[in-house]
Amino acid sequence: MEIGNPTADESSSATMAELLPLASVSQQPYVSELLSFTLDRLHKEPELLRVDAERIRRQMQEVAVNNYRSFISAADALVSIRHEVSSIDKHLESLIAEVPKLTSGCSEFIESAEQILEKRKMNQTLLANHSTLLDLLEIPQLMDTCVRNGNYDEALDLEAFVSKLSTMHPKLPVIQALAAEVQEITKSLLSQLLQKLRSNIQLPECLRIIGYLRRIGVYSEYEMRLQFLRCRESWLSGILDDLDQRNAYEYLKGMVNCHRMHLFDVVNQYRAIFADDTSGSEENYDGGLLFSWAMHQISSHLKTLKVMLPKITEGGSLSNILDQCMYCAMGLGWVGLDFRGLLPPLFEEAVLNLFSKNMNTAVENFQLVLDSHRWVPLPAVGFSSNSFGEEGQEDVTPPPNLMEHPPLAVFVNGVSAAMNELRPCAPISLKHILAQELVKGLRTVSDSLLRYNTTRVLRENESVLFLSLCRAFVEVAYPHCATCFGRCYPGGSSLITDGNHVFEGLNRLLTTSSSRQLPKRVQSAETKENGDSPAVENGVVVADVNEAENKNVVEEDNVNNTSSETQNEEQTVNPKS
Repeated sequence: MEIGNPTADESSSATMAELLPLASVSQQPYVSELLSFTLDRLHKEPELLRVDAERIRRQMQEVAVNNYRSFISAADALVSIRHEVSSIDKHLESLIAEVPKLTSGCSEFIESAEQILEKRKMNQTLLANHSTLLDLLEIPQLMDTCVRNGNYDEALDLEAFVSKLSTMHPKLPVIQALAAEVQEITKSLLSQLLQKLRSNIQLPECLRIIGYLRRIGVYSEYEMRLQFLRCRESWLSGILDDLDQRNAYEYLKGMVNCHRMHLFDVVNQYRAIFADDTSGSEENYDGGLLFSWAMHQISSHLKTLKVMLPKITEGGSLSNILDQCMYCAMGLGWVGLDFRGLLPPLFEEAVLNLFSKNMNTAVENFQLVLDSHRWVPLPAVGFSSNSFGEEGQEDVTPPPNLMEHPPLAVFVNGVSAAMNELRPCAPISLKHILAQELVKGLRTVSDSLLRYNTTRVLRENESVLFLSLCRAFVEVAYPHCATCFGRCYPGGSSLITDGNHVFEGLNRLLTTSSSRQLPKRVQSAETKENGDSPAVENGVVVADVNEAENKNVVEEDNVNNTSSETQNEEQTVNPKS
């Protein structure tokens, strides 16, 4: 019945499984088997289960007794395993704690490895381009060598190349450092070019240097023109500084020659290099820079003339300097710098100062000789007093009879020297002024004679000699001075003779002293030796005068005054015809 109805059993087993949901999966077959038992079998099942359990327990005891060592070992192993598992758990926890650090270290390692790889790549690239980089790094040294050897074109090519590199790679430190070094060398190149402009160079070299300056691009067009003029002025100043200023004549001669040659060249160089653009471009227009600079040079030239001309003490030197200045101004006139119209006032002042100085010297020397003169008779020179009038206007030799009066001889010598210095450079515009200076000197001499007559007490024979000197001054020295001035200025003697009122004091003195009539002059002092007439000394018959003198004193005075007369005769200078 049970066999013939399996479907019913299966359904009942399924029903029991649903009724025993707490049975495990491993227990499901047993539960299913229980459901298939009969009731009797189910009643017997507990006993059977007890028997099986007892049997199993006994088997287990037997196994335990027989394998107790294995169980002990297994227990010990279990304990050991538990300790090891705990240790592993602790190590795992520490490992878990160290994992972030490991991760960070790995990240750093990766980054470092990447940097090292990058550097390696750069080093490989550097090695591959070693020759090119070496050439770049040697550019400053090569450029410096070019500058030192004067290869300015090559140096400027290198500078332009480095500037282009600097523009293309503004963030590369090596390129920027290279550009800085090249910039320093460029400054040295600029200094050398400006120094060349301060030397003696011609137009082609000036053109090249200005071309280099334009390539450098440091100056604007106006600044370049200004720099050119400054450098050339520095060169001119250097030439003038080398001249010896202790010799005014040589210095002025060198200065005039320098300006005549070099100032003309500088102006032409400027005009050739900086030719003004006719388009009216503001950049090319110099705003009168050349004119201002040239006027500055001419003003400096004239200022130097004004300072140095008074130091020249010779009329011939003044005339020579004037000729050279006129020639210089005429040459500079080709470039619009003719300053001949500014020269006359300077040289007129110099001539006036020189003539006044010489006249003052003549007057001072006259005063010194007059103050120290001893009034004793001197031997007469063998010429008559009217020989001066007979010689006419062609001969302006000082009358020899003036040597009988040393003060007048010294004064006439001084006037002759002043006329000799005036004659090579006698400005027409100063004719009347110089005549006044001469008249002023003659008036001073006349006043000195009057003052001497007033302040000195002269004996009768000394008074006779003094009056003879005064008469010689009025009748001989004064006309001679007028004649000399007439040789310097045609018709100028009348300007002197018209001022004869300056001798009114001497004329009154000579008139009031007419009671002491001066003896007439004779032809020669040697006639007494021939037995024809008594001896004449200083234009006076001195037979009676010598008797009143002590013979020893007269002899001593004659010796002293004879030596003085000889010296003055040697110093007499004849004006040139």
